[in-house]
Amino acid sequence: MPPAVPRGALTRVLTRGQIVAAAIFVAVTLGALYYVLPRVAGLDETWERISEGDPWWLAAAAGFELLSYGSYVVLFRRVFVRGRSRISWRASYQITMAGVAATRVFATAGAGGIVLTAWALRRSGMTRALVTSSMTTFIVLLYGVYMIALVVAGLGLASGLLAGGGSPAITLVPAVFAAVVIVAALAFGLIGRDAGRRGRGSPSRLGRWTAAALRAAAMVGAGVRGALAHARRGDPAILGAAGWWAFDIAVLWSCFHAFGTPPPVGVVVLGYFVGMTANTLPVPGGVGSVDGGMIGALIALGVDAGLAIVAVLSYRAFAFWLPTIPGVIAYLGLRRTVREWQASAA
Repeated sequence: MPPAVPRGALTRVLTRGQIVAAAIFVAVTLGALYYVLPRVAGLDETWERISEGDPWWLAAAAGFELLSYGSYVVLFRRVFVRGRSRISWRASYQITMAGVAATRVFATAGAGGIVLTAWALRRSGMTRALVTSSMTTFIVLLYGVYMIALVVAGLGLASGLLAGGGSPAITLVPAVFAAVVIVAALAFGLIGRDAGRRGRGSPSRLGRWTAAALRAAAMVGAGVRGALAHARRGDPAILGAAGWWAFDIAVLWSCFHAFGTPPPVGVVVLGYFVGMTANTLPVPGGVGSVDGGMIGALIALGVDAGLAIVAVLSYRAFAFWLPTIPGVIAYLGLRRTVREWQASAA
C-alpha cells in the first residue's frame, strides 16, 4: 500500500479540480509574461533577444542552479540528519527535490515544501518535537541569510558604498525592514522554552490565545538559538544556506550576461531579494508575482526595462521550471523510500 500523503493543506491542494485551475492560471500567467508584457512595454524584440542569448552564459546559469540545489541538500543534512539515521544522501536529495515540486503547487513562501519535508521526516522515525525544532532552525538559517543580504545590499546602495543607485523606497526601506526582522528574531531567541507551557488549559479565550502566542514565540526562539549554535561552531549548514541564495542569484547574474551588460552586483542582489518577497503572495509557486516583482524592482533600481524582462524571464526558466521534472521524479522515488522505511519498521 502506498504511504499516506501529508494531511491538511497538501491533501486539499492535490484535488483534481484545483490542480486544473492552477494549471490554467499558470498557463494564462505565462502567456501574459512571455507574450503580452513585452508588447505592452513596447519591447517587441524580447523574443528575439531570448533566442540570441549567449549559450555559454546560459550553460553557466544551469550550472549555478545545480550548485544552488546542491547547497540546499547540504543545509538539509546538516540540520536534520543527526547520528545514525535512515535518511541517506539519496533520501536527502529526494526530500529536497520533492519539496521543490510541492512548492510549485503551493503558494505562500514554499508552504508545500515545508509540509512535505515534515511528512517525510516523520516517516523516517523522527519525533514530532524534533521535526518542529529542526524545521524552525532550518527556516531561521535560510531566511536569516535573506535578511542579512537585504540589509547589506540595501544600505550599501543607499549609502553609495556599492555601485548602483535607486530611491530610498527601493534601497533603504527594505534594509530597515530586514534589520527590524533580525532584531525581532534575536529578541525571540531570549524567550525560554518554558514560555510555551504557560497558560495551557486556560478557560478563557484570551488565555488560550496568549498561550498559543507564547508557544509560537518559544518555538521561534528555539529556532533562533539553534541557528546561532550552527553559526558559532562554523557548521557547514551556514555555507549551505548562503550557497542556496548566492548560486541562485548567480543564475540571474548569468542571464544578464547572456543578453547584455549586467548591472552592478549590488543591484542584482537587491532586485532579486526585493522581488522574492512577492513569493509570500497566495499565487501557485509565485508564478507571475515573483517575475513581476523582480522585474519591477530591477527597473526601479535603474536597470533597462528590456534587459530586466528578458533576464528575469530567462532566470525563472532555470530556477522555476528546470527543477520541476526532477522534483516530480524525486517525489515518486521518495514514496518508494518511505515504503522501504515502513517495511523495515514493520
